[in-house]
Amino acid sequence: MELRMLRYFLTVAREENISRAADILHITQPTLSRQLMQLEEELGTQLFLRGKRRVTLTEDGVLLSQRAEEILTLMDNLERDVGQNHISGTISIGSVESILASQILSNLIKTFYLKYSQVKFNLYTGNANDIREKIDKGLLDIGLLLTPVNIEKYDSIRLPQQERWGILMPNNAALTKKEYVMPDDVVGLPLIIPNRPVVQQEIANWFGNRYDNLQIFATYNLIYNAAALVQQHLGYAICLESVMEIRGIENTCFRPFSPEYTSSCLFIWKNTKVFTPTTARFIQFMKETYEIDKFY
Repeated sequence: MELRMLRYFLTVAREENISRAADILHITQPTLSRQLMQLEEELGTQLFLRGKRRVTLTEDGVLLSQRAEEILTLMDNLERDVGQNHISGTISIGSVESILASQILSNLIKTFYLKYSQVKFNLYTGNANDIREKIDKGLLDIGLLLTPVNIEKYDSIRLPQQERWGILMPNNAALTKKEYVMPDDVVGLPLIIPNRPVVQQEIANWFGNRYDNLQIFATYNLIYNAAALVQQHLGYAICLESVMEIRGIENTCFRPFSPEYTSSCLFIWKNTKVFTPTTARFIQFMKETYEIDKFY
């Protein structure tokens, strides 16, 4: 299977129209249709459901689109990395959704770029599981995560900055009268909590024997949708304090937990990967910036 065929396939998948895809690819519609049929014959499965005005992916088509994106990204990275022996090229970094993480990363990139202006950055936002998976597959070089997170198979740098956990609530909720939220305060309230098991376990540890009595209304992987539910008075979100700095989240307020529960930032990268000189220099730069001489 040629990479060209995968690019054709992905273009049609994105456009959902063979004619538009052909225009983008600068080939004729009959030629593109033949290429798609050839790809389906080669794989022995139907990839598209063809309607009068649009085409949609079958289940096998969806699977191929995911794998094709990964393959083409890996090939682009390979072309980028081969022959690179000076500080230039692209560093791919994945970061969790956090104002603290964004501030740390932007400051680090700014300082590094002032020294190495030939370097470019590919930034990706996702949750910790998503970022670790992409690092494992070679789609990202470095990840910026928040604890708790399993990092056994990665090298890492733990940063000194911490962020408090607490409750995001409507700004007219009774809990706004409190300076801090204690475990008993939220028993009986509809709660919206992170969906990662490792975070849920930490939350359970904080609540202790009250955890089994919590009313969990919904779970989330990124805070923005959870905050929208809070704005609609549907629940109270357990989240990080920096949620209040996200634009568009209005008519809400945050109260931290007591006893305090915090998360730290971590940079991670694959401990078996041979990096380009540029990425290796960036990792060394991170260590120098935070005056860390060993991995945690």
